[in-house]
Amino acid sequence: MSITGQPIGRRGTRTIDVMKAIRIKVASRALGPGDRLPSIRAFAATMGVSPSTVVEAYDRLAAEGLVRARQGSGFYVTAAALSPFALAEKLAPTERAVDPFWVSHQSLDADPAALKPGCGWLPPDWMPQQALRRALRSIARADDAMLSDYGSARGSVTLRRILMGRFAEDGIALSPDQLILTASGTQAVDLVCRFLLRPGDTVLVDDPCYFNFRALLRAHQVKVAGVPYTPSGPDIAAFEAIVAAERPRLYLTNSALHNPTGATLAAPVAHRLLNVAAAHGLIIVEDDIFADFEPDASVRLAALDGLNHVIRIGSFSKTLSASVRCGYIAARPDWISDLLDLQVATSFGGPSPVAAEVIANVLASGGYRKHMEDMRRRLGRMRRETAAKLQPVGIEPWLMPRGGFYLWCRLPKGCDSADVARAALADNIVLAPGNVFSASQAAAGFMRFNVTQCDNPAVIDVLQRAIEKSRLPP
Repeated sequence: MSITGQPIGRRGTRTIDVMKAIRIKVASRALGPGDRLPSIRAFAATMGVSPSTVVEAYDRLAAEGLVRARQGSGFYVTAAALSPFALAEKLAPTERAVDPFWVSHQSLDADPAALKPGCGWLPPDWMPQQALRRALRSIARADDAMLSDYGSARGSVTLRRILMGRFAEDGIALSPDQLILTASGTQAVDLVCRFLLRPGDTVLVDDPCYFNFRALLRAHQVKVAGVPYTPSGPDIAAFEAIVAAERPRLYLTNSALHNPTGATLAAPVAHRLLNVAAAHGLIIVEDDIFADFEPDASVRLAALDGLNHVIRIGSFSKTLSASVRCGYIAARPDWISDLLDLQVATSFGGPSPVAAEVIANVLASGGYRKHMEDMRRRLGRMRRETAAKLQPVGIEPWLMPRGGFYLWCRLPKGCDSADVARAALADNIVLAPGNVFSASQAAAGFMRFNVTQCDNPAVIDVLQRAIEKSRLPP
């Protein structure tokens, strides 16, 4: 038996058990930097293995840098053994707090075999892979500077020209000095926060809202206030009361196909919202990343406001590629000028020229609009099918969105979605529990589902078991 009480099988398993036992001693501080590992013979007796197995385990740990061999003296723990990276890896996923970082870590670092109904992106076979490959081949034939040099501070002229044409279709007339490209949509939000916020400021978000808004705002050390979200946008009476009482500096939101609810901002709510913002000097950041998933364009705050007090941001990670990333910021010229300097200071220029030109190449091709038309049809079918699969489990959509790939769902009464998510993770399924999206922590009974990641029957089976387990008395 090993020290964990588990039987030891083949030689390889025995070696791994010995390595694990040493890692546990280091993580628990039973062994610290400079401490000598147990002698080979003594530890072999403790573990019930041969001395050669312990030698192999110690040699592997030495190759990893966890320990160091001293000739004639033994093996010693290195200083690197207790680095922040090493310690972070010791924390089991189920032991982490279920907060905005929880879903991100589980989704990004999941086993390749894991199912991810809680993640925020589409599977590879939903993306225009052939168009991306053609664009990459075209870029590969570009001049050497494209592949080697920094890009311009504002980003690709070609992509900015395409974006200005797309904005014009939405009723937003931009001049070239009102637009910059960024490395991603997240970086666009971060730059705006760096520019406009100071620690202690208040930022208003929807409740629920995109969970990484909460994570990013935490990094900026600001106070977060939440406004209840309805099927037609923020509760406008609550919005006005919170703005008057809290005096937030920014309001951060999605207008089109709100994340996580899938709701669409209604025109009357948008007009009242802008009036309240203007009366109190509130700046609005409108994240428009889901715009192309709409069957027809809904109201945009940036269009109604004319980019006076509204900043529009977005990217193409949801529609084209999360690997070839590029975002943008559209705002007043004086703000863009300062944001441009800030981007140079923090990342020495705009996004990767290669990424920007790949995206421009795909957008300029005639296939992109057809790709999105096909995707909208597929997503409509997937939303209906997923809702039907969830119904027998007692999970119901809060509303049926006009487009997009999210369903914001209410769990059966008495279920805590964080408990359900933890239980599902034990079966290698990543879910997105409601309170990671909620500033007020009022969404424990909700879960966000990515319909494109729910087609495997195992998802429903595991959900059923996780829900039953979460409802058992302690």
